[in-house]
Amino acid sequence: MIEVTKLNGQKILVNPDLLETVEETPDTVILLTTGRKLIIKESRQEVKNLVKSYRKDIFA
Repeated sequence: MIEVTKLNGQKILVNPDLLETVEETPDTVILLTTGRKLIIKESRQEVKNLVKSYRKDIFA
């Protein structure tokens, strides 16, 4: 799981296997494969780095 911050400051954990798209419009919007959208404070690049780090931990 990766930890991200919603716009209201609430920290949540997201399963990176459910990420479909991540876009900045200018807020960062995550679309999950379930159809749910999350608007977060982290940038698209930060989300990418979190997912890469998560996958390194899993497959190391």
